[in-house]
Amino acid sequence: MMRDLPQAASAALLLEWYDRHHRDLPWRVPPAAARKGAVADPYRVWLSEVMLQQTTVQAVKAYFEKFLALWPTVGDLAAADTEDVMKAWAGLGYYARARNLKKCAEAVARDHGGRFPDSEEGLKALPGIGDYTAAAIAAIAFNRASAVLDGNVERVISRLHAVETPLPAAKPEMRALVQALTPADRPGDFAQAMMDLGATICTPKRPACSLCPFRTDCRALKTADPETFPRKAAKKEKPLRLGAAFVAVDGLEAVYLRKRPETGLLGGMTEVPGTDWTSRRDGDTSIDAHPFPAEWEPCGTVNHVFTHFELHLSVFRARVGRADIGEARTDTSGWWEPLASLRAQALPTVMKKAIAKAIPHAFEAG
Repeated sequence: MMRDLPQAASAALLLEWYDRHHRDLPWRVPPAAARKGAVADPYRVWLSEVMLQQTTVQAVKAYFEKFLALWPTVGDLAAADTEDVMKAWAGLGYYARARNLKKCAEAVARDHGGRFPDSEEGLKALPGIGDYTAAAIAAIAFNRASAVLDGNVERVISRLHAVETPLPAAKPEMRALVQALTPADRPGDFAQAMMDLGATICTPKRPACSLCPFRTDCRALKTADPETFPRKAAKKEKPLRLGAAFVAVDGLEAVYLRKRPETGLLGGMTEVPGTDWTSRRDGDTSIDAHPFPAEWEPCGTVNHVFTHFELHLSVFRARVGRADIGEARTDTSGWWEPLASLRAQALPTVMKKAIAKAIPHAFEAG
């Protein structure tokens, strides 16, 4: 028969496990240091949590260190040039996060004297901070007993309680269960312990249940297959969009780039000229949609998956003289970028793919 431990005892088991097995992460205060009075920096917690949305810990580490080196405080980030922030973010994806990061830093510096609000409600009033991020900052940086629910925590709590409601409908139920389990003492460590447990033990496939501090009380382990939790609604097939990208190269090994509009998908990022991305099969995404006359040649297609759709981008290349493009181009935001400095530009991954398809050695320089 499965026993039900008091919530405080369950939290204590997890914290005991966390004290021994926590991950060492550059934005985290280790539990031993926290017990000696070390306090998490809200700026570092916020920065890491924004970067970690939809992105792995391993991918975030280098970006986190780079941002701290460039902008050590939220005031430094607020004063930074937006284009520099977008360049530093390039390759991390989900670029609305970078735009909101800058707006949030400006709001903290302007409206709060450079100090983050210490409550969930105050944090949620800032640009780009939703329920999860506000709860994480409140718990980790300000010791609030907030229910922190990310993908890892959803997996742990759904298995612990065998939550049958599929995601995303199950989120309110899961949040309530996490809230009931969150202790008043060490809520930040508890939140990070739940994340670590999901990342290292209670994994999506082949969870190491024998090493889990909740193994005696896990309903999924006792009554079902833990891998089937959390339950998920059937995924809808992503719609397909089509487009064309035109990579112009001059004789000095430079690429013609331009800036995307500030609003919309990939707003404010750098791109090569191209067509709109359309779901219409009769949309003009062929070589005839070129931005200026040149001897364009097809280079193939690159595929890229966004959150809500999949993109097939036909890539074309041409060698164009700078004088010729100056006469022919219709936009005024373009410039020639040497290959040697291409890596430093705010190019989203899909544009890097397009350039690499047209110029295989493009990113070897610099």
